[in-house]
Amino acid sequence: MQLTEQFILLQAPNAAAAENGRKLSKKGSFSDLRKTQDDSLYWADCAGSGKNPYHTSIDWTNPDAPVCRCSCPSRQFPCKHALGLMFEQLSGKSFEVAEIPPELAEKRAKQAAKAAKADAPAKPKKPNAAAQKKKLSRQLEGLDMAERMVKDLLTSGLGTLAGSSAQTFDKLAKDLGGYYLTGPQTAFSRIALTVRTVQKDPSQADQLYGEALRILIALRSTLKRARGFLQEKLDAGNFSAEDSFLFESLGGIWKLEDLRAVGAFREHARLIQLSFEVTCDEAKQELAERGFWIDLDTGEISQTLNLRPIKALKYVKGEDSRFDLLEIPALYIYPGEGNRRIRWEEFSSRPVSSPDLAALAALAQPDLAAAVKLVKGQIKNTLAPKFLAVLVPVGQIGAAGKELVLEDPKGGRILLRDRPEDGPDHASVGRLFALPEEIPAGSALFGLMFYDGRDRSLCLHPYSLVTPSRILRLQY
Repeated sequence: MQLTEQFILLQAPNAAAAENGRKLSKKGSFSDLRKTQDDSLYWADCAGSGKNPYHTSIDWTNPDAPVCRCSCPSRQFPCKHALGLMFEQLSGKSFEVAEIPPELAEKRAKQAAKAAKADAPAKPKKPNAAAQKKKLSRQLEGLDMAERMVKDLLTSGLGTLAGSSAQTFDKLAKDLGGYYLTGPQTAFSRIALTVRTVQKDPSQADQLYGEALRILIALRSTLKRARGFLQEKLDAGNFSAEDSFLFESLGGIWKLEDLRAVGAFREHARLIQLSFEVTCDEAKQELAERGFWIDLDTGEISQTLNLRPIKALKYVKGEDSRFDLLEIPALYIYPGEGNRRIRWEEFSSRPVSSPDLAALAALAQPDLAAAVKLVKGQIKNTLAPKFLAVLVPVGQIGAAGKELVLEDPKGGRILLRDRPEDGPDHASVGRLFALPEEIPAGSALFGLMFYDGRDRSLCLHPYSLVTPSRILRLQY
């Protein structure tokens, strides 16, 4: 693998760590640059704030997942010293071939043993039946409390939110955490946020009441289905994770071994990222980094989600845009509908080729009518998101009054609009005017098709334009 600046930036936990590593390299903080004969291990000393330098190394045994080690006390991983050592390599600094220091050889041997153990078939873990039974019973108790609150709100009317106390919903959300219902807990946190916003700015009441109503309808449907789901598991003594959307909507967390156990994985996938975005979830106090990917073999559009608590941003590695094609040995697929969440442990990458782009454009929906049918099928489900990421063919893009319209090659049309809930930092329709040239034949537009309640129409929020020669991203 050829080391690139983009690869280094993708390894960094955040942009600041990468920039600090670059500065260490530029100002000559590294000394005693060494490497093995086969270029699989690099190590050096890096001057720090104390009198003794830090010992930093990078093991490239797996080029796509280097193992970084450093004697510094930083809680970031990789630390700025390891990233700086990568920049030393990238800049072409001379590394002297040497024997591996004993302490590094020992750590390397332990890493190899650990990897071999991980590759061995794992014995299925038996769930603690008593603990799981207690948890299910506790969840059912929490459902009673949540259902009473939802019923009271829907009975009294959302207008009462303006006079409600946000602390009431915050307390309920906190209480639900003790009942292992983190999904409903987040819903009540969102309602608390709505109350605060309305109290500060009553002019937003109509819009926010609409959002609160959607939250309540989805929550009521979740609670109603969850009761039967949990009671059935309790009666049957079935305490394993299930291939059900309800498992996650109640706050269940999928482990890769659980997804494999229920058959929610596929081998040998080839993925290209169509777009990347970062949003702040105020209710959950976390950043959500989301990438939309298309599978070159199936045409399915899925999403990756990297959730980073705001309080721990420095210590949780961030994701970023990816421009290469990823070849993934085992792709894990979360239960659900629409753009399902995906994860993987290992991958290799290569540049996207012209044949790849040609194949990608051919995976677009036949026309807008087919895409609209898919979206309508999803938004009818009260538990599903009210949007769907789609790739649709482009005939032409032009103005219709004050708005832009996409027309497919068959003459079907749809309004191009920015989703109001995404906020101004995600606005991208206006950027279509900045396209440098006429859209070539065979192009497709990728974006979120959503229902706009303001005039009850289906619209498309454009994220990127896929042409036969490149992908033009309108956001990140």
